[in-house]
Amino acid sequence: MRSAPTILHLDMDAFYAAVEQAAKPSLRGKPVIVGGLGPRGVVATASYEARRFGVHSAMPMGQARRLCPNAAYLIPRFGLYRQVSDVVMGLLQELSPLVEPLSLDEAFVDLEAGGTPADTAAVREVAHRLRADIRAATGLSGSVGLAGSKLLAKIASEDAKPDGLVVIEPGTERDLLAPLSVRILPGIGPATAETLRRAGITTVGETVEAGEDELLRLLGKAHGSALYAMANGVDERPVVAERDAKSVSVEDTFDVDLTDRTRVQTELDRLAERCVQRLRAAGRSGRTVVIKVRSYDFSTLTRSETLRGPTDDPAVVREAAARLLDSVDTTAGVRLLGVGVSGLADFTQEDLFAQAAEAAGAAEVAEAAEASDAGEAGAGETATAAGAEPAPGGTAAPHQAAAERTGAPRRWLPGSDVLHAVHGPGWVQGSGIGRVTVRFEGPGSAPGRVRTFAVDDPDLSSTDPPPLVTTAAGEGAPPRAEEPVRGGAGPDHTADGESPAGESPAGQPPAGEPPAGQPPAGRSSEPAMRPNSGSGAGGPGGSEPVAGTSRP
Repeated sequence: MRSAPTILHLDMDAFYAAVEQAAKPSLRGKPVIVGGLGPRGVVATASYEARRFGVHSAMPMGQARRLCPNAAYLIPRFGLYRQVSDVVMGLLQELSPLVEPLSLDEAFVDLEAGGTPADTAAVREVAHRLRADIRAATGLSGSVGLAGSKLLAKIASEDAKPDGLVVIEPGTERDLLAPLSVRILPGIGPATAETLRRAGITTVGETVEAGEDELLRLLGKAHGSALYAMANGVDERPVVAERDAKSVSVEDTFDVDLTDRTRVQTELDRLAERCVQRLRAAGRSGRTVVIKVRSYDFSTLTRSETLRGPTDDPAVVREAAARLLDSVDTTAGVRLLGVGVSGLADFTQEDLFAQAAEAAGAAEVAEAAEASDAGEAGAGETATAAGAEPAPGGTAAPHQAAAERTGAPRRWLPGSDVLHAVHGPGWVQGSGIGRVTVRFEGPGSAPGRVRTFAVDDPDLSSTDPPPLVTTAAGEGAPPRAEEPVRGGAGPDHTADGESPAGESPAGQPPAGEPPAGQPPAGRSSEPAMRPNSGSGAGGPGGSEPVAGTSRP
């Protein structure tokens, strides 16, 4: 254990939802839920306003809609999240060469390796400065934990949420851990927790009291010894700068079980294309192709095939996946499909199988890749809800391209970015019955006005997200209270009495909703938000200005 709390853990607060609130001024202070929007979609992130209703990550989207019907439900925009994440990770890398990203919004930092003195005052100052820099650069807040180990730094950042800083001094670990649930420790899942519960062990303190011998008897040598050390606050895991991915995969959950074998094969081909896109984006190749099939009854099986050499050829991956599917009975219905590649390498080899004609193959792959993205709109994506990223590149809204190819009406998904020839950039608030409602606003603007168009309006097109631009005045960012000095306190995120937005027919906040007011500084008791069927009068875009912006 270190003698000073020089390991920092940063966890951005409700990251995806916070980015959406920063980019969409009318949603600041309102419940926002990001994830797969189909009936089988899953919540990726819920804003703190939505969490007050009981919504949380990994919850089925249908359950979230029942708990918080008046929230804004949005598709993820991973390209924008990656841009913001790159800014945050860049700030961390200025502190130390040892930065271990865990996801787009979470990372460990070894401050001592970056030259920060090993004393509490110095690391606390670094953490305060980091949080201020993140807010200045992105307009977002992050919670920071400081401790002498990765285990305790992560526990500290959880305790700091939202928007706070907690320091765990070396020597206080056991007292702090003792009352916590044993589930707080790494490696303790539901099965292990149940084994311990049957032995009368539910807290970290009870784990220590049971003794190492009892844990070895219950869990085996390796797991029991590791758990006993963790329960005593001992965690010698280093911060590792490079976390080498062992596999690349994508998967889709379908709104309706697939029973047609041809449709199953088509979806598998599309997943294979997307998997290779992601593989190539990472500059990797792989030699083992894996498929995952979940049936209507939630039973799941996997099949794998190891190739004679690593490849990033979409035709090879697609054909291997098809061979694997031949061994799977799908007649009862397929709920989820996935394709992955493992055994990764940093180089590619010429395909050692029979090679298809290159020119024809390239054209076929390009067409399949375009079609693969079109299928994303109709499927609630488990990969998306779990926080996975789509491969970079491609069109801003591939479902639009698919509609244009087939002659079907264009689909406009809530939260997607659009550009109108007259009114400029905006985002889709909702659509249905041949109409699409767009709110014209963006980072740094006041809450925008709402207009409705025909879904096939030639002046309306999909576009890429605008960059999340912030200024010192706070434009383009959710209004925030001043930096708290955290011994356990941070600012609330909404004004007392703030109500969630009323729901439009498409499930989005209506045009007349008032934007949020300036949140109070310091910790306040979190007010229970009351569902409100009428969300306030006023012209489109609301009747009150957001703090730091002018009236529309």
